[in-house]
Amino acid sequence: MRTLKHLFENNKRWAERLKANDPEFFSRLANQQSPKYLWIGCSDSRVPATEVVDLLPGEIFVHRNIANLVVHTDFNCLSVIQFAVEILKVKDIIVCGHYGCGGVKAAMENSEQGLLSNWLQHIRDLYIQHGIELESRFDEKLRHNLLCELNVMEQVWNVSQTTFVQNAWKDKEELNVHGWIYGLSDGILKDLDITVTNGEEALLIRKQM
Repeated sequence: MRTLKHLFENNKRWAERLKANDPEFFSRLANQQSPKYLWIGCSDSRVPATEVVDLLPGEIFVHRNIANLVVHTDFNCLSVIQFAVEILKVKDIIVCGHYGCGGVKAAMENSEQGLLSNWLQHIRDLYIQHGIELESRFDEKLRHNLLCELNVMEQVWNVSQTTFVQNAWKDKEELNVHGWIYGLSDGILKDLDITVTNGEEALLIRKQM
């Protein structure tokens, strides 16, 4: 199938539904991008950013990768954060992981995954760091869930240490970094209560991790 015709047909119906509800929607969207939020999430196809929070296109600026990592050598992710903070002037950055994350599971199993193994080493390092706490969970699913949560917390810290976020805080700009996790089995978001609003707060939270 060269053209994936059914997807084009889906697209047409989708656009028509939006225009039926709001005839000026696409003309407004084409003229301005002003999202209030940056969403850093997993590439997992089951966690579509705008849909899980019931927002329309244009309301969330999105970056996704395997296991929602924020790595300080990943220029793609860093460029997204810089654009969101310095150009779009978002007020809230949301790091959202999800239970049942395949990337986290692969890191736990420590199996050979080719190039992906290099990426997942960041999560393996996290497992080693929290090994005692994780190994105290005898049930594998509980251990996996906890590592998914710890991974989100770690990425909130990594976001808070980027130069763009640090500079925004130094300039007294309002900018909040949140850690959330999504349940595939029920569709519900959970706030991990790790919101960071300034550099000093980030350091205090780091000591608790």
